[in-house]
Amino acid sequence: MPQVMMLRGDVELWTRLKPLTESDDMEWVNVAHDLDTWPGAREAARLTMRRNGAVPARKLYSPAVLADERDREALREMAAHGMQIRITAVPLSRGTFFIDRRTMILTSPITPAPAAHGHRTYTMSATPALVDGAYALFEAAWESATDLAASLNTERPRIDAQAARVLRALTSGATDETAARELGMSLRTYRRRVAELLVTLNAGSRFQAGVRAGELGLIRG
Repeated sequence: MPQVMMLRGDVELWTRLKPLTESDDMEWVNVAHDLDTWPGAREAARLTMRRNGAVPARKLYSPAVLADERDREALREMAAHGMQIRITAVPLSRGTFFIDRRTMILTSPITPAPAAHGHRTYTMSATPALVDGAYALFEAAWESATDLAASLNTERPRIDAQAARVLRALTSGATDETAARELGMSLRTYRRRVAELLVTLNAGSRFQAGVRAGELGLIRG
């Protein structure tokens, strides 16, 4: 295999990965924004869980992975089957896979716009210096991250479905007028709900509210 190669699209990625997933002898390290950063990640996790810890696996996620109760339950199940899971304090802009500390795969940056040619791209490298350097950075991030159990036990503000929609609008950068119109509420009501969110999140500004929401995993962005 070339020392560095570009994989274009999910099919090409899994053509390379699938043969490796059938081995129980390799260590898998996954850095991801959330459970959907990697195509097929949920199915791959289910296959790994069936082996009950036979495959060494560590997973490092952004706080966004905690935003959905179903995802939190999936994380609990993964941990119960032997996967080591930690949550970072800040969002991760791209995903990284390390396979047996000898090969790494990087996703293209996570952006709303589609990748070139309509396909997401991945960079695969087996260059020892690159893999070792990136793995060292992963280890530093892993050491500073919080264990899943502790992250789930952290007191998290409770917000209802409408407040969650207001929060997403608040962090989207839309003007108050646009956000209120899209949410189907009056401008006065929208601004009142924003003020309530600032109190709930113990934030002194809208910017701080967005940061706090990200830290707590209340938004997926």
